[in-house]
Amino acid sequence: MKFAPRSTRFRLLTSAATLFTVLAGGAAAVATVNAGSASAATLNTSWYAQAPYVMPLENNPPNLPTVMSATGEKAFMLAFILANGSSCSAAWDGTAPVSSDTAVAGVINSVRSAGGDVSVSIGGYGGTKLGQVCSNATTTAAAYQAVIDKYALKAIDLDLEEPEYENLTAVNNELGAAQILQKNNPGIYISVTLPGTTSGTGYFGQNALNTAKSLGFTPNNWSIMPFDGGFNGAASQQSALTSFNGLLTSTFGWTAANAWAHEGISQMNGRSDTGETFTTADFASNLTFAKSKGLGRFTFWSVNRDRQCAGGANSTTSGTCSSVVQGDWDFTKYGVQFAGGGGGTTTPTASATPTTSATPTVSPTGGTTTCSGLTAWSSSTAYSGGAVVNYNSHKWTAKWWTYGDTPGGPAGVWTDNGAC
Repeated sequence: MKFAPRSTRFRLLTSAATLFTVLAGGAAAVATVNAGSASAATLNTSWYAQAPYVMPLENNPPNLPTVMSATGEKAFMLAFILANGSSCSAAWDGTAPVSSDTAVAGVINSVRSAGGDVSVSIGGYGGTKLGQVCSNATTTAAAYQAVIDKYALKAIDLDLEEPEYENLTAVNNELGAAQILQKNNPGIYISVTLPGTTSGTGYFGQNALNTAKSLGFTPNNWSIMPFDGGFNGAASQQSALTSFNGLLTSTFGWTAANAWAHEGISQMNGRSDTGETFTTADFASNLTFAKSKGLGRFTFWSVNRDRQCAGGANSTTSGTCSSVVQGDWDFTKYGVQFAGGGGGTTTPTASATPTTSATPTVSPTGGTTTCSGLTAWSSSTAYSGGAVVNYNSHKWTAKWWTYGDTPGGPAGVWTDNGAC
């Protein structure tokens, strides 16, 4: 089945001439801004887990500090990073090289100066993706590392869609690159977003799950986009999320609770590309569902569209308004509620899976280890890096954030400090 999530992101609605001009809402054009001139806020993982998508260079981008002030929002997902033409180097929308960027850097600085931070989304619908043109996972990861370094990022999103989505080699490059980035950037939040179907996801989505399993790669979150696929309101989206939860449990052997903690929803606000309509009431219902299940991510496409069209509701899908009746930034406020309620905090924040499939060798420190008073390891408890537990009469220390990884298991998360 062909997917058109986010409808080529409505790129036809604006011209390339806007790329380095006024960015929105009366904001001045950015000329020479250093990405490092504003420090990123220290945010709880839940904010990155709900960061709504924004096109910073197209579709009449809003002034993000204004949105922050009006809603309490603290994080945004800037979209999209593609290949710079046919080269293995990154560019915004495939046309504006990251290496020489000042425009997006200015947007990032404005958010950080207001006390927030950004994530960056890789891929999207259409265009040439780095996984398609880079020779392997290592070179793909190097291209993305340049983006992380340029903007001092703490979070990224892999949005796997056509045409890359159906290219198995490209998907392997992308997920392999994400695994390398996870290892080389301890604590980075990585989400993977897939097209959704009423059955959760389709053949190529399942392929992405299988590829990750074969690599031994676990992102912080797997999200689906339950729109543009015959959906009708929140109930149908929640049914798809439940089905996707089943795919996660069957693929990775997780409990349902662990799968929910690794699962997310990426919604479309207002009228979708195929004429579906999702209202604020649908978002409210999905938020209640997300909280009840312990869903790990709750986001939407896009803040550019989170305002009412002139004249109110209409039957035309737009990249700059929602086509439903609403107040400015009404949909964004649901993500703020998700983050404010601690949603997304149970997903791994530094699951640095080794790039090889071999189980790391761990050596006891030697001597007698005291385990008296140590809490026994539990598969249902999330542990931060440095946490110490007792398991099978051994003392173990977590190398990084972990949930459900058995001490001594193949993930290599725990260091064996010796027998008690």
